[in-house]
Amino acid sequence: MSFFSKLKDRMFRSSSKIGEGLDALVAEGAEEQAPAAEAAHEAPAPAPAPKVRPDPEARVAPEPAFAPPAPAPETRPAPTPAPESAASPRSAPSEDAPKPGLFGRLFGRAAADEPRRVLDDAMLESLEEVLIQADLGPETAVRVTANIAEGRFGKKVSTGELKAALAAEVARIMAPVARPLPLYPQKPQVVLVVGVNGSGKTTTIGKLASQFKAAGKKVVIAAGDTFRAAAVDQLKVWGERAGVPVLTAPEGSDPASLAFDALTKARAEGADLLMIDTAGRLQNRADLMEELAKIVRVIRKVDASAPHNTLLVLDATTGQNAITQVEIFRKIADVSGLVMTKLDGTAKGGVLVALADRFGLPIHAIGVGEQIDDLSPFDPEDFARALVGLDG
Repeated sequence: MSFFSKLKDRMFRSSSKIGEGLDALVAEGAEEQAPAAEAAHEAPAPAPAPKVRPDPEARVAPEPAFAPPAPAPETRPAPTPAPESAASPRSAPSEDAPKPGLFGRLFGRAAADEPRRVLDDAMLESLEEVLIQADLGPETAVRVTANIAEGRFGKKVSTGELKAALAAEVARIMAPVARPLPLYPQKPQVVLVVGVNGSGKTTTIGKLASQFKAAGKKVVIAAGDTFRAAAVDQLKVWGERAGVPVLTAPEGSDPASLAFDALTKARAEGADLLMIDTAGRLQNRADLMEELAKIVRVIRKVDASAPHNTLLVLDATTGQNAITQVEIFRKIADVSGLVMTKLDGTAKGGVLVALADRFGLPIHAIGVGEQIDDLSPFDPEDFARALVGLDG
């Protein structure tokens, strides 16, 4: 199974929440607008205008070909062209034009039968509510709906068109931050991993270490959360599974001292990466800030450029609380990138869009399960399509 298929299958709570919301949004509006359309249909039709035979010498501009949105961050999705009037010369059937085949007629009829609703102020307000409920946040939801409305306002749209436009807008926001964890020639490359307890920090370290080991890198893990025996034991399990050494210290030991010993050993053994787990007790921010600052001071006695990466691991189930965590850890530590876990267990996956829109920090990877291959580099287009419930 491809990671996109896994992502789409396991993000069902987010995708179904947005998808069902968009389905209801269009269907309800289409039902409300139907009586008005029927009343207009029953009204006496105006006298037909005299037909004017088109000049055979006149040249008619060809229909513009559909072009997908450009990948540049500032480029907004191209608006869907409005359906041509039946009286337009351009829509008149041409004798030379090939007739659609059976499948073309079937799918064309299915698209024509799909409910459509005029994109007006009421629909945009409801769309904002759907996005806010999916945890995109008020500010991001307003910007996204405004961009979707551009070129489409006052025109009828179907659910499929709305999902495609939303996916394109989400991908546009996410594209600039989709960057894999950079690897440097510096040996060992020190990766400091931070995050609140229960965010999936320990599991993420184990998965990354296993993947780097499988790619031929020599990895060392330091179990720096010395106040939680369960975190140390979990890292030991992942270390054994991946064949990666895990350096530990007695419970309650100084994490900075362990980090110093681990870096010294990793350098002596020629390791490519040293991954350091840390505590995540936000209830006393002053102590945590001092603990992380001390770790950085101590390891810089061995390598003045360390740490080379500071990863913040976030739990998707926390929703908008993830924004607060980013704000706090950016003050406590020099966060260089994000990893989002547990996207398979929440309807709040849209918070990742809010994080990208607000902070612009690189998103290195996302997790959708407990297995080793359930952590993958972040792909903005796959994520956007899975979030809104589109097929691959």
